[in-house]
Amino acid sequence: MRRSQFWAGLIAPLIAYSGILTAIYVNRSWWRLTDNAISDLGKVGLQHNWLLNVPLVLTAVLAIYYAAGLLEKARNKVEKIGIWVFIAGFVFLALIGIFPEGTSPHYYVSWGFFLTASLGLLIAGVGMGLAGEREMLYFTVALFVLAWILTIWAMRTFKGVAIPEFIGAIAITVWHYAILLKIKPDQ
Repeated sequence: MRRSQFWAGLIAPLIAYSGILTAIYVNRSWWRLTDNAISDLGKVGLQHNWLLNVPLVLTAVLAIYYAAGLLEKARNKVEKIGIWVFIAGFVFLALIGIFPEGTSPHYYVSWGFFLTASLGLLIAGVGMGLAGEREMLYFTVALFVLAWILTIWAMRTFKGVAIPEFIGAIAITVWHYAILLKIKPDQ
């Protein structure tokens, strides 16, 4: 993995969360964590929708570049397939910013992000386990199961989907940084 890919992976989530938090702050007069979706902050016609949409696209581009470096480090087909599915999740993340709420593909690309990114990390984690990293396998499976249990609970508990979305995004971010901590970038 190139040093630039490592740094892209390091800063990508920070850009996403900075954009989300800035958009929440700007729209705090009407946006509620328990009643809305994160995507409401980027919907078509909203004055400052770019505060969410631009960082999501930028994050996706950086994350894809980073994940391409992960492919070089993959040790088996299962791990590679998982990383490719994880990359597909980031393509969907970019599409969330390109097709914001209020466009017909938005619902599908939003679900696409959460499903493919979480499935990709699970498959990659299984591949890591097959390569001998048992603790990464156990961590990945535990994180995946816990995130889905909490997400389903939150979807049944709250009117909006922002809390389930944050649960999914945070789980993806935690796994991402756990992987990043193990990587030593090339010079």
